[in-house]
Amino acid sequence: MYCPFCGAQDTKVIDSRLVAEGYQVRRRRSCNECAERFTTFEVAELVMPHLIKSDGRREPFNDEKLLVGIHRALEKRPVSIEDIENAVNKLKSTIRATGEREISSKIVGELVMELLKSLDKIAYIRFASVYRSFEDVKEFGEEIAKLEK
Repeated sequence: MYCPFCGAQDTKVIDSRLVAEGYQVRRRRSCNECAERFTTFEVAELVMPHLIKSDGRREPFNDEKLLVGIHRALEKRPVSIEDIENAVNKLKSTIRATGEREISSKIVGELVMELLKSLDKIAYIRFASVYRSFEDVKEFGEEIAKLEK
């Protein structure tokens, strides 16, 4: 690995640790030329299935869109970034575990709602209201009643 400070090719690993519940390897490195230290993260690059949208279009799975929706639902809620990352990693593992090359966006939406339900009930209601296009207060009440059961 090239040193980000001096560009030298000769760097060595000082320490390696599993992070993000074993989904990443954190490596502490040192440059043999300039002696600067830096950290790298190693993640398995796994292929996610394509999404089949409700109108029939197909598009690649987009981590960024998933995270934006989840973060928007969890905005100003007391949920740690680490809990969100761990939940998203589990969600992505669940999607990959289907073994399918294509998956319906509806299935992903339902998985996201289950994830949010386990993280924060208010975030779940926020997401569900947009995802299911609630039209009036009655629909909010029905969804809240389901949560209370």
